[in-house]
Amino acid sequence: MQAQNNTQKPDERSSWHAIMRGWGQKCPACGQATIYRAFLKVRDDCPHCGLHLAGHEADDAPPYFTIFIVGHVIIPVALLVERFYAPPIWAHALIFTILAVAATLYSLPRVKGAVIGWQWALRMHGFEEQR
Repeated sequence: MQAQNNTQKPDERSSWHAIMRGWGQKCPACGQATIYRAFLKVRDDCPHCGLHLAGHEADDAPPYFTIFIVGHVIIPVALLVERFYAPPIWAHALIFTILAVAATLYSLPRVKGAVIGWQWALRMHGFEEQR
């Protein structure tokens, strides 16, 4: 008869699910409660499952990824508009400034949530197992 191993394997955390929950601005662990108490201000704890969220360190990653995403969407659109419609420069400045700001304000909290979810899935920056 073989002896049973009593060591528990840590719970598996799906990076994809955690990132998608974060993109939806939900807790990466339970997916129920919002992770923000205000615009880009992360809650200390999840009110649904009690996950301690205050230890995250997203730092400069969300703005970097947001600039990368918004830039790769806005620039081709601006080039296509110039190529096919050739509006005056003031119209370009007005339209694409407003569009870039709106896209940034929309995507920044989602990207930050996705980064926090990814950190949780990888047990980084305060999300390691409590002993």
